Parts: sequence; C-alpha cells; structure tokens
Amino acid sequence: MKGVILAGGSGRRLDPLTRITNKHLLPVYDRPMIYYAIEQLAGAGIERIMIVTGGNHAGEFLRLLGNGSSFGLRHLDYAYQDKAGGIAEALGLAEYFAAGDSVAVLLGDNIFENSIAPIAERFRRQATGGRVVLAQVENASAYGVAVVRDGRLLQIVEKPERPPSKLAVTGLYFYDSRVFEIVKSLKPSGRGELEITDVNNRYLALNELQHEVLDGYWADCGESVKMLLRANNLVAERGANR
Repeated sequence: MKGVILAGGSGRRLDPLTRITNKHLLPVYDRPMIYYAIEQLAGAGIERIMIVTGGNHAGEFLRLLGNGSSFGLRHLDYAYQDKAGGIAEALGLAEYFAAGDSVAVLLGDNIFENSIAPIAERFRRQATGGRVVLAQVENASAYGVAVVRDGRLLQIVEKPERPPSKLAVTGLYFYDSRVFEIVKSLKPSGRGELEITDVNNRYLALNELQHEVLDGYWADCGESVKMLLRANNLVAERGANR
C-alpha cells in the first residue's frame, strides 16, 4: 500500500496566516502540521509516500522535508496540482505513483489522537473496495456526512444544510487500485470540483465501502482559525499519533 498526503488548497479559511506560506506548514503545538500526517502513515507501515501540493509555496515542502529520511522513509515523492480542483482530482495525480497498489489517502490538515495503524491493517485484510473513517462532530454541515442505519452505511451527503447525522467523514480514506478509474469517470460538482464524496458513494453503490467510527479525537486544522487553535490545545494536552 502506498500513502498519499493531500496538502494543496488556498488556505483562505486561515487567512491571514496563510498569506506567506502553505497552511500545512503552519505549526501545531511543537511541529509543522504536515509532520503529523507523515508520521501517521509511516507509523502504519507505509514506506512510500507522495505529497500532493500546489500554489506559490510548494517548494517549501522540499526544503522542510527533503527525501523523508528523518521520518524513516526510503523516499518521499511530490506532485504539483496546478489549480484547486477538489480532493478527488488531487488524488488522481498519484495514479502513476501508486502503480497498481492500494492507497491510504490522508488530508494533510487532519490530526488524529491515536495511531491509524489498526485501521490500515483492517483495510489490508479487505479483499477489495474502500474504507472511510467517521467521527462525531457538532458542525457536521462543514463535511461529508454519513447516513448510517443499523450499523450499515447507506449514503454520504456532501456539506448538507441539514445534516442527517453528526457523523462526519474524516480526511482519511483507503482505496483499492480501482479508485483512479473512478476518479476519471467523475464529473465536476456545482463547486466545479471533483468530490471525494462522489468517489466514496461510487464504492458504496458497489457495496464495497467499509466504515468505522473513530476512537479518540479528530482535529481538522484547516476548517477555521478556531479549529486550528483547538488542534494545538488537543495536541498539547493529549498528544497525537499515540
């Protein structure tokens, strides 16, 4: 399994902090935000990781991270997204890097209290399909929201005005190699982007999307300055990637 960290986007919700740098390079407690994502994937036994980024500050990732040796990686790959086109489009840039392997996809502004290694292992035991991780949140309308009934995932609704539940889809996804063909078949949403929710619903329609509810906290650092502060406080008080 290969790892893909998506670290693009304009960072406008964290303005003015992001006027001079990519949001994923901002500090969260004692290290840059991007470190948490790399540490999670490396801790899950994933040795090959690609970072997909964009914008005017892409070169700063190479300066900060180098070839990934400080994380115990043999190599760290990079891809450049010309313009914001959605999470699914950014994932599509990793097709040749994945080279037919399954992928663990992690949004670079997501921080988890506990190690994702057990989740990755459960996905490895799946024959085919995908796996999403859900978390209970109060602001569900900001995310893809899961409709779960009797323990069965029925649908994921993207940023609904009236959320059908408080179960948000976190920025951690696992897919088999077919995900890249699915991405190619997508049409842009009303926002003009290729939505990762459409990828998940395609797997769901095939009855091949597994799900689980997260144990421990989940922090979406890019959602707002308030959420970035919350992430700093959570990491300082409870740690991360335990």
